Amino acid sequence: MKTDPPPKPPTDYRARRHRDDRQLLGLVVGALLLVGGGLIYLIYGRWALMTGLLCLLPGVGIILFLWGFLSLVERWVKD
Repeated sequence: MKTDPPPKPPTDYRARRHRDDRQLLGLVVGALLLVGGGLIYLIYGRWALMTGLLCLLPGVGIILFLWGFLSLVERWVKD
């Protein structure tokens, strides 16, 4: 005689998506700074990295601003 397995708790897909979005944002920002900055450093040197960060950091700022803006719009639409 087989018994049914115990029921699993419900999955909160919304919370999981928000957690995944934050992790992906961190990966994108990290990749932009570490990979981009690392390649600049390896190819051109330390001073070029300093100059490159002047471009990479505003790019990260734009990405963070857009992510924050879209998160606010998403919250506003839900209400």
